[in-house]
Amino acid sequence: MTLEDFIKNIEAEFEDIVPGKLTPETNFREVFDWNSINALILIAMVKTEYGAAINAEDIQKSKTINDLYETVKSKL
Repeated sequence: MTLEDFIKNIEAEFEDIVPGKLTPETNFREVFDWNSINALILIAMVKTEYGAAINAEDIQKSKTINDLYETVKSKL
């Protein structure tokens, strides 16, 4: 798993995100209207793509895409 692939998977999962818009420093909650449905989509994407289980608390602790990536990576 690379950070670049992780970002591409997030961009592919959410229709509201223009490909190429996210960077490791992006605060993902500011990119679009963040809500519990989007959190569930992200949790499912991480489980499907990486076989890792994250939860709402993991997402809440993460501010940037890189924070989220490091959390996922730690659970692999």
